[in-house]
Amino acid sequence: MKKVLVLCTGNSCRSQIAEGYLREFAGDRAEIYSAGIETHGVNPKAIEIMKRDGIDISGHTSNNIDEYADVNFDFVITVCDNAKENCPYFPSNATKLHYNFPDPAKSFGSEEQVMEQFRRVRDMIKIYTRDFVDGNFR
Repeated sequence: MKKVLVLCTGNSCRSQIAEGYLREFAGDRAEIYSAGIETHGVNPKAIEIMKRDGIDISGHTSNNIDEYADVNFDFVITVCDNAKENCPYFPSNATKLHYNFPDPAKSFGSEEQVMEQFRRVRDMIKIYTRDFVDGNFR
């Protein structure tokens, strides 16, 4: 079974959303992990925006990349430039992929405006992860 790691700065929003969709789309065809260079906890707005699309990530935890040092990943997907630039070396033949999604946690405005930014980023990640699964797990 293929192992996929989604890596972000704090493992709070983008990587959590991606983990949720990858689990949904890949099903039992892959083991999905997410981690951060740091751990900031799972953002409640990320949990809420995924719930609105029918996916429950409320049980996810925010994990540090060091926890997975011994896992031989097949794919490592960085979802922000900071993670790509600071991604530790994995002694494996993992295929490394990158897409710099905007950070919805840095959005500002009314609650409605902030949630709209979360929705926009969620939808971008949904498309990306669906395409990734379709291209790699047929």
